[in-house]
Amino acid sequence: MGKTIMIVEDEQSFQDLYAMMLEDTDYEIVRAYDGDEALSKLEEGKPDLIILDILLDLVTGDTFFLYIKGMPEYANIPVIVASSFSPKAYKNLKEMDPDLVFLEKPFTKEKLIEEIKAKIK
Repeated sequence: MGKTIMIVEDEQSFQDLYAMMLEDTDYEIVRAYDGDEALSKLEEGKPDLIILDILLDLVTGDTFFLYIKGMPEYANIPVIVASSFSPKAYKNLKEMDPDLVFLEKPFTKEKLIEEIKAKIK
C-alpha cells in the first residue's frame, strides 16, 4: 500500500498543481482546503506527510501546525510548508520542529518529490 500525503491548501489551482506533480507516483492524496477541514480529515486517517500552506481561511496553516505538533498522536507527521512567504517569518515553527521543511513557491516537481522522499521512506 502506498503512502498518504495530505495537501492542506485553500487555492484550487495549487491543489491541482500538487496533484498533477504527484500523479505519476504511488502516493495517495487527501485534500483539505483549510485547517479546520484538515483537522477533521486527520481524525479519519493519519497521513504519512502533510504539505501545508500558511495562509488559509478559518484555521490558518501555522495554527494547524502548532495544534498537530502539540498532539502526541500527530506530532510525528512530517510537514512541508509550501508558501510564498519567507521561511524567516516562521522561524518559531522551525524551532518547534527542526525537521520542518519550507518550500518557497514556486518550486519544481523534482524539488517537491525530493523533499517528500527525504521525509517518508
